[in-house]
Amino acid sequence: MKPRALIFWILFLAAVLVSWPAFKGSGRDVDSVGSFLRFFARFFPPDFSDARELVSGLIETAQIGFLATVLAAVLSFAIGILGGPWVHRVGRGGVLAIFAVIRSVPSLVWAVIAVAAVGPFPLAGVIALTFYSVGYLGKFLLDDLRTLDLSLMRQYLRWGLSPLWAFYYGFWPQLKGRYWAHCVWMLEYNIRSAAIIGYVGAGGLGLRLHAYQEYGQWRRFSAVLIMILLIVLVFEILSRLQVSRKR
Repeated sequence: MKPRALIFWILFLAAVLVSWPAFKGSGRDVDSVGSFLRFFARFFPPDFSDARELVSGLIETAQIGFLATVLAAVLSFAIGILGGPWVHRVGRGGVLAIFAVIRSVPSLVWAVIAVAAVGPFPLAGVIALTFYSVGYLGKFLLDDLRTLDLSLMRQYLRWGLSPLWAFYYGFWPQLKGRYWAHCVWMLEYNIRSAAIIGYVGAGGLGLRLHAYQEYGQWRRFSAVLIMILLIVLVFEILSRLQVSRKR
């Protein structure tokens, strides 16, 4: 085994051992499996009696996720382009730090901040998920900028094209497929997250989840979870179709 691989496995095993205490429970003799099964049974059969409200919440969730993704795609691109290999390393480090700081704050915390700033409205969800998405899309963009080939763009610059057109013709064709794929992934994530951040008042299906959980209406709770699952499956099918089309 190579020294680097050996060091990796030693560190991995050490991390597992250090993390093992997280399995510690209450220490009491509790029938955890039985308790879980009894609680899980409360979710069935799903109750869709509030279908109109659920559909309204689903639409609001999709609106929040879509707007947040569009805004984040524009903002992360505008900021991330300043962290490309054509910028001094100090500038690249600054952009990298900005995205890292944004990513360090969980989406639910961004939602709490946004609700405090603008109130318990869907706008808070859009703001929260926009900030969070900028951090991730920016990271993906910086990774792509470091790995793609710059030679054609540099050739165009030598021929006298402006930096904007040299980027558009020499670099964007390589980048756009990856960037759109990242945006689609972010859209799926944001729609799922928009269904959760409603717990703190940021709109969407999360408001229903919170209400049903508060009153112990677990069959209605499971109906919301099924709707979220359907959204995820739709995006998974669309992404698969996109990949198969490229092939």
